[in-house]
Amino acid sequence: MWTNDSQRLLLEHFDIIHNSPSRLYHSALPFCPSSSWLYEHYSLELSQEAKVVKGLSAEWGICFRTVLLNDRSWSLSYWNNTIAVGSGNKDILILDAITGSQIAVLPGHTDDVRSITFSSDGTSLVSGSDDKTVKLWDVQTGGVVWTFHGHTDWVWSVSISVDNTTIASGSDDKTLRLWNIQRRECHQIIEQQEEVTCVRFSPTNPQCLVSISGGTTQQWDIDGHRVGPTYDGCAIAFSLDGTQLILDVEDGVTVYNINSGLVMAEFHMANNYAVFCFSPDHKLMAAAAGLDIHVLNITGSNPYLVETFIGHSDYIISLTFSSLSTLVSASHDESIKFWQIGASSTSPIVTDPKSTPLTLVPTESMALKTKNGLIIPSDLPDGVIKTWGILTGLHKGLFQIPAQGTHQNNNQPVDNRLIFVWYADRKINIWDAEKGELLQTIYVPRGHIKDLRVSGDGSKVFYVYQDSIQAWDIRTEEVVGEVMAWDVYIKTNDGMVAGGEMQILGIEGSKIWVHVYQSGWYCQKGWDFGVPGSPPVMFSSEGGPPDRLHLNDTKVWETSMSRMKDMVTGKVVIHLPGRFGEASHVQWDGHYLVVLFWSKEVVILDFSNVSL
Repeated sequence: MWTNDSQRLLLEHFDIIHNSPSRLYHSALPFCPSSSWLYEHYSLELSQEAKVVKGLSAEWGICFRTVLLNDRSWSLSYWNNTIAVGSGNKDILILDAITGSQIAVLPGHTDDVRSITFSSDGTSLVSGSDDKTVKLWDVQTGGVVWTFHGHTDWVWSVSISVDNTTIASGSDDKTLRLWNIQRRECHQIIEQQEEVTCVRFSPTNPQCLVSISGGTTQQWDIDGHRVGPTYDGCAIAFSLDGTQLILDVEDGVTVYNINSGLVMAEFHMANNYAVFCFSPDHKLMAAAAGLDIHVLNITGSNPYLVETFIGHSDYIISLTFSSLSTLVSASHDESIKFWQIGASSTSPIVTDPKSTPLTLVPTESMALKTKNGLIIPSDLPDGVIKTWGILTGLHKGLFQIPAQGTHQNNNQPVDNRLIFVWYADRKINIWDAEKGELLQTIYVPRGHIKDLRVSGDGSKVFYVYQDSIQAWDIRTEEVVGEVMAWDVYIKTNDGMVAGGEMQILGIEGSKIWVHVYQSGWYCQKGWDFGVPGSPPVMFSSEGGPPDRLHLNDTKVWETSMSRMKDMVTGKVVIHLPGRFGEASHVQWDGHYLVVLFWSKEVVILDFSNVSL
């Protein structure tokens, strides 16, 4: 068991361990599944590290490796434990198909590499780019053998015949071109009515190829003559034995016998944007629709679902099998993921009770708060409030309020009650979520407000115009204080200038921290609106509010790099495994770090025993 655990640990956290082995304890071991041998034996040694309160898997996931890229990827091609990646940064990346580590970078194109494919013997690589060229590469040396010029617009797709004599390319210039490799010239130009988005040579017949233009799939011979039937379809894939062809049509997916033209299988896909590939033994078919991947068994006339992979946070653009049990996917979320087919366990596993599923918070919770041990959404697109406990990750409550579609709203637990406020039609509404009733309505005499907050003690409502902030007493409905940005001066290189706009940073009790800014210059200020008989009293705002995301103005969460970094010392406090992708929202309250990802997953980290 320990060998399997160790192998999975190395694969899932390869980049972290390779770049900084000492981070094994900080950023890799804390994310071992709760049922693993490593978690059981090393958890006591991690007492001084960030603890994963929620988001810890019960067992090793079906995605065993995520490679983070610096740009989006457009295409994948596999040959003999090597994967080539066509990317948006003009380069071709060569990866090890087992570890995902980068073997080489092939520069040469001057724009996005849209399509890429290995030759049948693996000695050559063909690529098509937005720079309007097709390139033939020597895999052994990494050098360009020849650049084919002729297309007048983006090259969407390339393919090479099984005998390695001909390259086919489809372009936005509405042509399908056939290039003779030995003579290094174009010997056929096939005009189309619309752009040619896909071309594929048969894996077994060098005289046969298929193309897609304008949602129509056509077959051609090597001399440019149309042969065989014409199909409707906007995506295609050949089985490796050349006998089967997948077509994505308007009402589903169809698998044809390429020789007879007979339909072998049909099924429906929920999303009409799809890419496909066959397994090496052509018994399985992988289909990506949107963000999800479905693996189906197509050995009979009624395909059935084998597995569904979920984890990418943007459209999946390419798929390839690297073995009978491994599928590789490329996405616009700037990652390559390796999936293990058949790894899902159906037997129950006894886990740590604090280990919880990853998807309890819904995607509509576009802002998060941590108050009194709760996760509370601040956006209310449907007027529905759902709350979760931080320590358990369990659903705590469901409330409905009449605030559908509003964006200026806020919430606060007050005396074990949940108080919500929202702004509409020049009115601030104060709602008791526990009782399900409207407590107060405050009429705002001026125009549209930019921000709305409840004070930490629940006694006041703060709201911000462009150039001022006011506080109203919830009980008396009276203004208890106002601060004008023009009364605040900002220090610049040329002296002092008056502030122009305000942005709330955070609130504690009746104290409020704001950014005041104008023309690129800003300052941080704080006022206490709770001093009896006095106007708002300015206090030292150094350090910022305790619930600020940028705690003490030194900690920031770099979502694109899946890490938390101290901007003063440059120290990375923790890495998240690459499988989580890019975070959409983060909330930091000085104790817990709550991270919501575009992939619908949530991670909660407890930093109470960590010295920051």
